[in-house]
Amino acid sequence: MERTSIGIILNGVTGRMGYRQHLVRSLLAIREQGGLPARDGSRIWPELTLVGRNEAKLAEIAARHGLTSYTTDLDAALADDSHQIYFDAQVTAQREKAIRAAIEAGKHIYTEKPLAEGLTGSLELARLAAARGVKNGVVQDKLFLPGLRKLKRLVDSGFFGRILSVRGEFGYWVFEGDWQDAQRPSWNYRAEDGGGITVDMFPHWHYVLEQIFAPVTAVTAHIATHIPERVDETGQTYRATADDAAYGIFELAGGITAQINSSWAVRVYRDELVEFQVDGTHGSAVAGLRECRIQHRGATPMPVWNPDLPVTEPFRAQWQTVPDNEDFDNGFKVQWEAFLRHVVDGEAFPWDFLAGVRGVQLAEAGLRSAREGRRIEIEEIRL
Repeated sequence: MERTSIGIILNGVTGRMGYRQHLVRSLLAIREQGGLPARDGSRIWPELTLVGRNEAKLAEIAARHGLTSYTTDLDAALADDSHQIYFDAQVTAQREKAIRAAIEAGKHIYTEKPLAEGLTGSLELARLAAARGVKNGVVQDKLFLPGLRKLKRLVDSGFFGRILSVRGEFGYWVFEGDWQDAQRPSWNYRAEDGGGITVDMFPHWHYVLEQIFAPVTAVTAHIATHIPERVDETGQTYRATADDAAYGIFELAGGITAQINSSWAVRVYRDELVEFQVDGTHGSAVAGLRECRIQHRGATPMPVWNPDLPVTEPFRAQWQTVPDNEDFDNGFKVQWEAFLRHVVDGEAFPWDFLAGVRGVQLAEAGLRSAREGRRIEIEEIRL
């Protein structure tokens, strides 16, 4: 079958997310399935060029997966007309400059979030991309997780009646790095390198809340650096200058209240690393990465508060599991396929730079709320 080759520059594949989710489980997986069907009957075939700062690591990854194109020279890669798409999974502090250069080179852009370190830079990138007419998108992977797709299905079906509230818990214990290696890179805990859980997770919560429930209209947040000192990859102790926990209250259009706790200093006592409980007048649901459980109002028991007696209600057993009813592919891969079809066939792609801008806006508003100790309203942003 005829191939429609599309050259993709992958910047940041030596990092965990760029390598595992975007290279291996998305683009290489698309190649392994023979490409992606295009509207004209051909197969969209990703031709990959790996870019990074460490040539030895790039060479090793390329050899491992039978790839031949890699470079430490981003400018040279951007100057090559055989590359139509630029993808960025670098550390946040390096992203804005690289994306700006890619837009100037006329590449279509797909990037990890946050789009840039601040709202001003993010909005400038969105406006520049619009002015240059390049197609653009921001990774919003959690929308494609099985648990949240089931939750969206419930919302769209009217299962909840009037939605009252959303409560989210995200996080796990990230080891300090002294007696056990940390599971996250040290830059995550240095504000000067673009670290911090608020700038990392609030953009996620923005698109989850906006696209499953309703737009965010205001935020009240408290942030903390619970672990003030950590040990980096070289064994050196450093001061954590970024927040490792963020506690947010988000007001949504239509009167919905959402509370989400995000922490890298919490031990897990729940079924999944992230869970959302949604309560409505007609029913409730608890959704994680994969599973989703429901309790309809007709099957809601009548608990009675009595602190003098042991609990007799089997609360977890009173919920029903939502069936898959479809095969769920890797969420990163699904969104990559949508972006490739957007570039090749012009299909709609709603997760653009402006969506990324709104995520950065919420993160900045959360940090401002914590700094000033007050509620911050979210203003509408237009290009």
